[in-house]
Amino acid sequence: MILAAAQIKSISQNTDANLQNHCKLIGVAAQNGVQLIVFPEMSITGYEREFGNKLAFSIDDYRHAKLRYLANLYNMIIIAGAPVKINDKLHVGSFIYLPGKTTQLYTKQYLHDGEEKFYSPNSNYNPVLDLWNQRISLAICADIANPKHPANAAENNSTLYIASLFYTPGGIDKARDQLSSNAGKYSMNVLMSNYTGSSYRYESAGKSTFWNKKGVPVAEMDEQTEGLLIVERKNENWLSKIIALS
Repeated sequence: MILAAAQIKSISQNTDANLQNHCKLIGVAAQNGVQLIVFPEMSITGYEREFGNKLAFSIDDYRHAKLRYLANLYNMIIIAGAPVKINDKLHVGSFIYLPGKTTQLYTKQYLHDGEEKFYSPNSNYNPVLDLWNQRISLAICADIANPKHPANAAENNSTLYIASLFYTPGGIDKARDQLSSNAGKYSMNVLMSNYTGSSYRYESAGKSTFWNKKGVPVAEMDEQTEGLLIVERKNENWLSKIIALS
C-alpha cells in the first residue's frame, strides 16, 4: 500500500489552474506507484467562504471528468475537495474518485467558527472505504477537533484516518497533536494533507504528516515545500519520501 499527501498552493477562485496542478501532482504520484492520494480541504477551488456558492460543484458535475479519468488511467484513488451543493444547501466536500466506480462524497461534519455563515454541516455523506485489508475514514479540517469524529471512525473499525486541512501557523501544532493523540488512542494510521502558501487571505502552515498507529510521526513536510509526502507499508513498517514539485 502506497499513500500520498499532496501539499499544494492554491490560486483563489481559479478552478482550472488548481485542477491543472492536481493533474501534475497525480502524474508524479503515479510515477512513484501511489495507490491513493489526498489533497487539502477544498483543494480544487482553494479554501473559500464568500465565494463558495459561486464555485460549488454538484455530485454529478462535468468538472469531475478529468480526475475521474486519471483515477482510471493510473488505477489510483484520488481524494480532492470543493464546495458542494446538495438540495440547495452548501457543504464542504471531499470527492473520492475510485477507479472504475462511481465517485463517492464525504461532507464536513463540524465547522470552524464563521464557516456556518456560508456552509452547513452534513453527516449524511460519510463513506468508509474497505481497501487493501484496511478500513479508511475521512475527515475535513475542523472534524479532527471534535472528539466524536475520530471516535466514530474507531467505532467503524477504521485502521486509516485521512484528513484534508486548511490550517494556519497559529493552529497547526494543536491540530497535529490531536491527530497524533488519536492515532495512538485508536490504533489508526493517520495521513494529513495541508496547504502551503496563502489561501483565503491567510498563510497556511504546511507540515503535512503521516503518523503510524502508535501516534509516532513517520514522515512530515516543512511549511513551504509544495509537493508530495509518500509512505509505503512494508509489513508493519512504513517507508517514506518527500518529492518537491519543481
